[in-house]
Amino acid sequence: MAARVLVVDDERYVRRLIRDSLTREGYEVETAESGTEALRMLRENPCDVVIADVVMPGMDGLDLLKRLKRDHPEVGVVILTGKPLRHDLSEFLLAGADEFLTKPFQIPVLREAVERVLAEHGG
Repeated sequence: MAARVLVVDDERYVRRLIRDSLTREGYEVETAESGTEALRMLRENPCDVVIADVVMPGMDGLDLLKRLKRDHPEVGVVILTGKPLRHDLSEFLLAGADEFLTKPFQIPVLREAVERVLAEHGG
């Protein structure tokens, strides 16, 4: 059975790029444009990995990560950011992020991050 990935980003282009790329690799991919939508989707249909942007309107990536780790601790999380700051990295890793990637990223690097997260979580 294909691993399920949920991509959470307020930029439609980024969601489509990741969805299309990972789908070609055999993953089952859903997308959400906000943290609130992502949490609703996860209640209805669990996934193996969440890929989430840091800066989003409403619930930001850190708040989403904290909720994911509280409500869905089995889910691996890859965080994406366009403006990496050293304190962001440590804050996200302390909150339970499995991987932290900087935009722009290359699809093979993202795919490798997803594979590492799946391996760490037994997927």
